[in-house]
Amino acid sequence: MADPNAAFFSLLLLVPLSLLLVLYFIVRPRPVKIPIKSRHVFITGGSSGIGLALAHRVASEGARVSILARDHAKLEAAKQEIQLATGADVAIFSADVRDFTAVKKAVEAAGPIDVLVCNQGVFVPQELENQPLDEVKFMIDVNLMGTFHLIKAALPLIKIGRQARGPASIAIMSSQAGQVGIYGYTAYSASKFGLRGLAEALQQEVIADNIHVSLIFPPDTDTPGLEEENKRRPELTTIIAGSSGMMKADEVAKKTVDGIRSGRFIVPCNFEGLLLSIATAGLGPQRSYLMAFVEVLAAGIIRLAGLFFQWTWYGSIEKWHSQKK
Repeated sequence: MADPNAAFFSLLLLVPLSLLLVLYFIVRPRPVKIPIKSRHVFITGGSSGIGLALAHRVASEGARVSILARDHAKLEAAKQEIQLATGADVAIFSADVRDFTAVKKAVEAAGPIDVLVCNQGVFVPQELENQPLDEVKFMIDVNLMGTFHLIKAALPLIKIGRQARGPASIAIMSSQAGQVGIYGYTAYSASKFGLRGLAEALQQEVIADNIHVSLIFPPDTDTPGLEEENKRRPELTTIIAGSSGMMKADEVAKKTVDGIRSGRFIVPCNFEGLLLSIATAGLGPQRSYLMAFVEVLAAGIIRLAGLFFQWTWYGSIEKWHSQKK
């Protein structure tokens, strides 16, 4: 007679191997490698913070770099800084992403694009009840509509000669606040959650053109913008958001470039971000059958962990309000 223990362990092994085999055949889109060297990389919000760090990194890897921001003086300073550090020339364009005509003019002047990085972003934290609607509109116009403007203007230039030029990338800088809502981020989270729907639908529209969409989810990042944000952050926002830690701009830039290069749709930047990505995988595209395997097996466990975090967050909120009464 067959050993029942051996049969049991064989079954335990067969189930995950069968799942891996199924996932190998069904995950879409297929893996891709997107080169950076000698490609034209167009980065918005490129005069400071993550955008400037990205420009440094891709320039050091041999890319032709264009950066766009509103402040011409900051653009000139960023250009000089990158040239001194890498020896690469950088094209600069001054425009407000809320102005589609200005964006279109800048993009057309830059020429055919291989990698578009929509990195612009603004954040004004406050509870919705106390926040003026013009601040809400400002965040949505820059973070969400600005991304629509950039992609709409750039798509014809990304598609030019695409098959001969190889795979292209559209990378969209979201936030961990675009994966989970956080106290005091009501408007900001709305503007960042919208990018997920944009990215998922857009990937389906452009995959046939060999264009690959990446959605990056950094935590709080040590940038000049964060210093300004912290001056207005509600106390509860700082307590909750601080649970994911802080990263340096060049660390986020490295994760971003690595994600673009491998064509990943979801690009987490730290361990907490990876857990959030698994928890919110939903119907999003996944190129790696191994990562899909992890998502399938870990979804329930991470959901349990998420409920625990919600319990601690709501406990903090209730305790804070009770102390203020």
